[in-house]
Amino acid sequence: MAETEFSAADFGARRFGAADFRASDVSIRRWARSLTRAGQVIVEDGRIALLTSNGREIASAPVSTVSAGRPWFLAADSAIARIDGVRYRLTMGQRNRRPGGAAPVRRFLEALRGAAGRRA
Repeated sequence: MAETEFSAADFGARRFGAADFRASDVSIRRWARSLTRAGQVIVEDGRIALLTSNGREIASAPVSTVSAGRPWFLAADSAIARIDGVRYRLTMGQRNRRPGGAAPVRRFLEALRGAAGRRA
């Protein structure tokens, strides 16, 4: 899989400039192999993108083709996403937690469900 230059600004800003979900400082692992410790996860306009800290695309796909969840054996700040048949472990730290809001993993899963529902 060839990596391409991809910045969050190129991902398609909506009218109001807000993505369904955006998290930075995300540890992205392809199961046992660490791809980045400070990556980005963006769910916007019916697509998901995993980016490295310098904006290179790790993976992207339409939300309708992505499966994601939070298995019982992972910590509360981790989720598994299967994109194009490849499993990625996403660990979203405390820096993405909003005061009084939901944890980043729960917001990520809700954004995926919501985006998939709008596109179906």
